[in-house]
Amino acid sequence: MSEQSIRSLYNSAEKQRKDIEASWDSNTATYQQNLAAAIATYDDCLKLADRLSLFSPNETLEDLTSGDLQYLLINYRLADLILRISSKDRKSTLQRAREAYEKYLSLLDHYEILDTAQKKLYSDYTEYPKTFSTINNADPSLRRGAKIANFKLEKELKSKLDFLAQNPAYLQNDDDAVRELQLTNITLCTHKAFQSLESLNLEEQILAMAPPPRPDGPESLERDYRERMGLRDKDDVSEDRLDRRDMLSAANKSPILSAGGKPLRPFTLLDSRQTVKAGVFRSGHNLPTMTIDEYLEEERARGGIIEGGGEASGLSPEPDEDNYEKGDAETMKAREWDEFTEANPK
Repeated sequence: MSEQSIRSLYNSAEKQRKDIEASWDSNTATYQQNLAAAIATYDDCLKLADRLSLFSPNETLEDLTSGDLQYLLINYRLADLILRISSKDRKSTLQRAREAYEKYLSLLDHYEILDTAQKKLYSDYTEYPKTFSTINNADPSLRRGAKIANFKLEKELKSKLDFLAQNPAYLQNDDDAVRELQLTNITLCTHKAFQSLESLNLEEQILAMAPPPRPDGPESLERDYRERMGLRDKDDVSEDRLDRRDMLSAANKSPILSAGGKPLRPFTLLDSRQTVKAGVFRSGHNLPTMTIDEYLEEERARGGIIEGGGEASGLSPEPDEDNYEKGDAETMKAREWDEFTEANPK
């Protein structure tokens, strides 16, 4: 009766977990409620397994029945669901998931289910849990090769599980086949558990560099709303601004640069337009004395503007047919040139 109770409870938890994994919107309240219900069901499975003494320190893997092997995954499933919790205190959530993963791996190590590679990873994790990595090599090519090997291993395990799941006749009346299915599933989950622990360490490192959260309260909420809506008060100086008014106060009359050119205090570079605008219509301000056209005419008279040149300089002006004197002069010039060339041949 007790065995049937834990089996039905575990099957219920598995159904809840699969429904959660099939859901895509993890930010809704319904998703978080279903997640909390699934975690509570797995917790009940753990409590019931402890009351039944399902796993004993005096047992070996051969002492476990094929039907009880699936209960070794309770802590793994629990850790995987805990990581999906959306909470402001993310560090506590990660620590809770880490403890569940450690219990899962410790149980597998006791029953000697870990293979040689997994034993090496587990030993590395127990020695340096906060800096654990599945690939302990800085060489990019070796890291890439290790990632490819991990991907191929995971793909092979999934293919084997799919084959066993799609061929129920292979499992009927064959305890060895059922045992093989359960152990293969445990191997795949263990492979994912080490990857999750590595990701968990990376996330903790990022959280350690994050600034402390602002205290909750009406003032904080109102301040966040003003910042989102662009309604910041003129006198509201944020702590994360670089140009704080108390630092750039006009009352600070100390030198900006030292004798060696090193800045002694913060300063602001003003725009030239602002400087010119501030001096308009004050004593000593020089107003314009001529227009732009007048200035250009004066520059042209001084020879400061070069005119001509370019392609237009090679074009001859069109002759004026009404100017007979200029035409006669051009004709006489051409005749004189002809006479000169005849008298002085080359």
